[in-house]
Amino acid sequence: KVDNLADVISIIGVDKAEDGFALLGVAEVENQDVLDVLCKHPKLAKRKLRSVIFDGPDNRSIDCGLLYNPKYFRVLEAKSLTVPVDSNESPTRDVLYVVGKLNGELVHVFVNHWPSRRGGESATRPKRKRAAAVSKHVIDSLMQIDPNTKVVVMGDLNDDPINESVTKVLGTEWKIDNLKKGGLFNPWTGFYKKGLGTMAYQDTWGLFDQIILSYGFVKAPSTNLKFKHAEVFNRNFMIEKEGQYKGYPKRAYSNGNWNNGYSDHYPTIIYLSK
Repeated sequence: KVDNLADVISIIGVDKAEDGFALLGVAEVENQDVLDVLCKHPKLAKRKLRSVIFDGPDNRSIDCGLLYNPKYFRVLEAKSLTVPVDSNESPTRDVLYVVGKLNGELVHVFVNHWPSRRGGESATRPKRKRAAAVSKHVIDSLMQIDPNTKVVVMGDLNDDPINESVTKVLGTEWKIDNLKKGGLFNPWTGFYKKGLGTMAYQDTWGLFDQIILSYGFVKAPSTNLKFKHAEVFNRNFMIEKEGQYKGYPKRAYSNGNWNNGYSDHYPTIIYLSK
């Protein structure tokens, strides 16, 4: 599995950025050790990647992490933000909050894995709205101080760009002309409206894997890091060619058996220009 993950991770973004990614948010990570094994893989070792992860409260020990290239990003502070749950609910994944300097610019990064839709989308909707509010609470405080603050909200949100957790709680805009100071821009809404996605369920594409940027990356006139474009990273070798999941992302495991794939989700990328 590490070999296969490294096959994908090592080529993400390299056609436009020689060293590949500066930041990579990851989900469903068991512990620090597995990230260390991944970073030391021969296809990635020369980048000297580092990682941030905390042991969260999820009963299955699947946490959010952040891989970063120290050539471009320097961590200043990191913490785990707990998502509140009702008394009858199991604890869910924390939000990983990392503050650092990206090419010298102060950036606030939130890595998320919101509660799943198990039990139905409508019934579980309040859980994802609560999870979204965790990042939004911190973001609102930051924007009160400086509406040009650079914020990245990323992860497997288990919701599409048009769902309320994203549009109402985070308050995203998908048309740049409508984006106001202190607001959040979601480039994935346009992808979703065209029928493009990162994962499929019952032959319907969803776009749960999103990277959302603040006004400071998009419209602030004095920024040294500016949003350029977005991409769903779905190369041909990552697509299932046969069986019940033909045309879907080629998953590592299928029905409990090793499938020699990568993930049941495609990665998404945001490119920034200096």
